[in-house]
Amino acid sequence: MLELINVSAGYGKQTVLAGVTASFEKGKLTGIIGVNGCGKSTLLKAALGILPISQGDIKIDGENLLAMSRNEIAKKTAYLSQGKNTPDMTVEQMVLHGRFPYLSYPRRYSTYDREVAGKAMEAVGIAELAHKPLYTLSGGMRQNAYIAMALAQDTDYILLDEPTTYLDISHQIELMKLLRKLADNGKGIIAVMHDLPMAFNYSDEILVIENGKSRVQSNPIDICGSAVIKEVFNVQIERLVDGRYCYAGI
Repeated sequence: MLELINVSAGYGKQTVLAGVTASFEKGKLTGIIGVNGCGKSTLLKAALGILPISQGDIKIDGENLLAMSRNEIAKKTAYLSQGKNTPDMTVEQMVLHGRFPYLSYPRRYSTYDREVAGKAMEAVGIAELAHKPLYTLSGGMRQNAYIAMALAQDTDYILLDEPTTYLDISHQIELMKLLRKLADNGKGIIAVMHDLPMAFNYSDEILVIENGKSRVQSNPIDICGSAVIKEVFNVQIERLVDGRYCYAGI
């Protein structure tokens, strides 16, 4: 389990997170939602140790994050940020970057590293694109390549900051199905999301962040049945008879 316990963090003198407590389990997809600027991305960076915390504790499978080296953290958690650059390399070369935490000096990929990268590309359906330059791929396929890199990193938890941004709707759905499959296969998937119905339709749990604090963390059914979404977003989500979620009144 990845745990944040009464965590506060920010930038300089500006506090963005204020006493956030949340937990993320392996085998679950947790969607993190909240209005712009509420602290969602900051939460991911704090959970990974990228951003120092000013208060609280962060634990990964019971071990305090502050006691772990960057390499140890990278063997437990993978991170896909928002607005990534497109490096001038092939798909396979980029996916192999996920093996960096396991390489000693000099950094040379072993046969095993290449096998892991190959299986990661197969898992997301891009094995045939291994030798293609990354910039030649569509947005959806490029995002799959980043997911493959995270899989090659062989971590228990994958944290993603708005992974469906800039994708057309068909690729958004395919990506969410892939993340759902990874969670079902035992990964802890933690995704910041701005599309509320999509978050509700694919997540096992929803964490609502409001003004830098954890407003509620629960399953989609309970949150949909409460007044939280209306109070935080000024919209309503309803659950249809077939179990799907959508905006009410639309």
